[in-house]
Amino acid sequence: MRSLIICVAQPPCAALDVAANALAHAEAVRTAGARVVVFPEMSLTGYELDAPVLSEDDPRLDPLIAACAETGTIALAGAPVQGPYIATLAIDEDGARVAYLKQNPGGAETRRFLAGPCPEVIEVDGWRLGLAICRDTGIRRHRADTAALGIDAYVAGATDHPADDVVMAERARQVSTTFGVWVAFAGFAGPTGGGYPQTAGRSGIWAPDGSEQARAGRQPGELVRATLVSSPRRLPSS
Repeated sequence: MRSLIICVAQPPCAALDVAANALAHAEAVRTAGARVVVFPEMSLTGYELDAPVLSEDDPRLDPLIAACAETGTIALAGAPVQGPYIATLAIDEDGARVAYLKQNPGGAETRRFLAGPCPEVIEVDGWRLGLAICRDTGIRRHRADTAALGIDAYVAGATDHPADDVVMAERARQVSTTFGVWVAFAGFAGPTGGGYPQTAGRSGIWAPDGSEQARAGRQPGELVRATLVSSPRRLPSS
């Protein structure tokens, strides 16, 4: 058997304050004790649809890069990037890079943001993690196209209204049981922009049989983790 410790985190977020949010992300990384920490959609800026784009070499990310270096963690954080797109950044000891661009922006997002070109996977210690952002998780084609890349887990950051935490949980169960993969969703908690005076929180991790393995509450600052296990059908990259 092989294993991977993954954490879903919902740190407090200050609107448009990348420096403060990077520090909050760094604290979560140090607390998590996980190889991978997943953060919500646009977690580094808040769900602020007019937020300036963030570059991969922005020095405000340095505290988060340092925390990842100290702990051996890969952080999957959200931000708007050049395009503009809504993106997932993969951050580790070597810095930040754009790992995925949201393919299915919706509502007010479409007035500013472009649709990303394709599904993406990152590999961590031989585990293939398929990436998604919020609305992507409800699009059957996205789920199927991502699963077709040969994933072990489907990982997403999200922003939801409080009543929609049940929707995200049901999507997680559908993905896990349909494709036989782990699912990890990190959702915003507390207020943010874009018409969200409150958000759902309730970040969670589900096993391939659809069972809930870990679930956070609704408060900012909460995080939960789980150890993903599977048969050794892939060897880690050398």
